[in-house]
Amino acid sequence: MSPTVTDIAKLLHRSDELTAELAVFLALSPYDKSARVTSSRTLCGVSLEHAESVQVLISTGNFTSSLGVLRMQYEALVKAVWAFYAASENTISKLQGDLNAETAKWADRVPVLNEILVELEGKAPPQAIGPLLEFKEYSWKPLSSYIHGGVHATTRHGKGYPTELLTQAVRSSNGLQLMAGMMLVILSDDGRQQGKIPSIQQRFADCCPNLTPHNPALQGSR
Repeated sequence: MSPTVTDIAKLLHRSDELTAELAVFLALSPYDKSARVTSSRTLCGVSLEHAESVQVLISTGNFTSSLGVLRMQYEALVKAVWAFYAASENTISKLQGDLNAETAKWADRVPVLNEILVELEGKAPPQAIGPLLEFKEYSWKPLSSYIHGGVHATTRHGKGYPTELLTQAVRSSNGLQLMAGMMLVILSDDGRQQGKIPSIQQRFADCCPNLTPHNPALQGSR
């Protein structure tokens, strides 16, 4: 049975509760104040901000924009993981520098997402890089279409959004939120936080991605 509008409203309510729980991890003190840790924490914060925006946009009926922001959420998370595990010292120093004409020009030379994911392989833990690679394989191209006004955006905006697509988008966003929370725990190196993210994932299983092979809903195959 396909999800209903009421189901989506319930999902958004649970997602809001999840967001509130994960916000606590943003308050954790980093284990040091290095530029690498600071950059990664900042990008985790950006990713979590995008997650909240996904919820708000879907709740207000701005579905096309919400799917574009989902891609932004994913990309910020990938860069958070990359900043901590794989980015060069020069890159990190630029990320933490003042925003001016020089650094803005340098930003054009930051590796693109494919390059970043390649750099992460063998450096980031498999449990971190695996879900990021899977998300990109099945969701990156359709989500990019929403960003750039491609066929997914024009078709869905013109003909309507299936509730299953919106449900999967919210669940995917929540899965990315959990990964950002785990990164914040790693960056705190606080032993008291161990096991908290898996516990939250279990309690919010009803609004997170199903622990099954990929769901093609974001590909617009329905």
